[in-house]
Amino acid sequence: MGAQLDRRSFLRMTAMAAGAVAAPTLLRGSVAAAPMGAPGTAGPVPYGPLGAANADGIQLPAGFTSRLIATSGANVTGTGLVWPSNPDGGACTPRTGGGWLYLANGEASGGLGGVAAVAFDPAGAIVDAYPILTGTTRSCSGSMTPWGTYLSGEENPTGRVFECNPQARSQGVHRPLLGSFHHEMIAVDPRTGAVYMVEDQPLGRLYRFVPTRPGDLSAGALFAAVVARGRVWWVPASTTAPDRSAATTAFNGGEGAWIMHDALYFTTKGDVRVWRLQLTTNELSVVFDAMALASAGTPLTAVDNLVGLEGSGELFVAEDGGNMEVCVVGTVGAPAATPFLRFVGHDASEVTGVAFSPDETRLYVSSQRGIDGVTGRTYEITGPFHRAAVRRRQPAPRRRWH
Repeated sequence: MGAQLDRRSFLRMTAMAAGAVAAPTLLRGSVAAAPMGAPGTAGPVPYGPLGAANADGIQLPAGFTSRLIATSGANVTGTGLVWPSNPDGGACTPRTGGGWLYLANGEASGGLGGVAAVAFDPAGAIVDAYPILTGTTRSCSGSMTPWGTYLSGEENPTGRVFECNPQARSQGVHRPLLGSFHHEMIAVDPRTGAVYMVEDQPLGRLYRFVPTRPGDLSAGALFAAVVARGRVWWVPASTTAPDRSAATTAFNGGEGAWIMHDALYFTTKGDVRVWRLQLTTNELSVVFDAMALASAGTPLTAVDNLVGLEGSGELFVAEDGGNMEVCVVGTVGAPAATPFLRFVGHDASEVTGVAFSPDETRLYVSSQRGIDGVTGRTYEITGPFHRAAVRRRQPAPRRRWH
């Protein structure tokens, strides 16, 4: 399907919802999509076995090192910014004038949430840190847009999405048309400007916002997904409350979302799955399914944020629980999950904030509550990540800031 249903298709789906056909009754509850290859298999470790825990309490493959970037409640080195408590979803973007930025949501309650930015020069030294959003409640995760802004979503029953300027100290703008629900990660299609969003609830939905003009989120329409025969259809959804229509499809606890190579990858924690929605055909498949594994000691028994390494096509999936790992999931052939990183002694925490620097040589990741169950720590991982010499890039919509 395109951005939305044409009139004939919409009338057909409306008839289905009214009971003209029996198919929608098969869509309630858990989704059973056609698997891709053999989902949930464990394969050879793509980066080699994990070594002993280093001084940061992190196990990594040979050739990889970690650097502590920020600690909750303390100033980022050389700056006046106090790093937020409960650092959650993260993102990277090139920095105006050179270098890059790492952005982190702060999942604090009571209006104490927001988004912080750390600025790096071209050599990787920290040169600044500042807020780009404040005064929110449980800013959980979000996404960079192709036009250079950052979207941050709140994870609460009336959660909002804010569009932020990451390049300087600023305050985000509420985008009410992107819906009101428990927001988690967000992904923006660089071909169309459509915004895909997941909902962290057992009966959460998969949403798509279609802007009237790509790059302008002040006008457009919100839709919720309906899964039928392994494909996704889109029907209009309310912007003021979570969609709970019997005609739309529930996804059990949406967490991560990432677009790579014309596909949306997203995770659901309730059934421990990684999904793929092919954006050119609307075909839906399961890339990884932990429930399908019978053997003990299987990696990736919990899923949260994820990020794609575009050069290799690998997904790096963070665990909320499990073994406190970041696992690599391949996206071709029979996908397999293998550990890339493991936090040791962080049992009261969760892994959050995974994001690659723009040149894909550094991975940023947080232990949200650290070793003591309170103090979050954010790290930079450097090493020989798999990268292709030539990477595909889609043209971005014309940059706009409203």
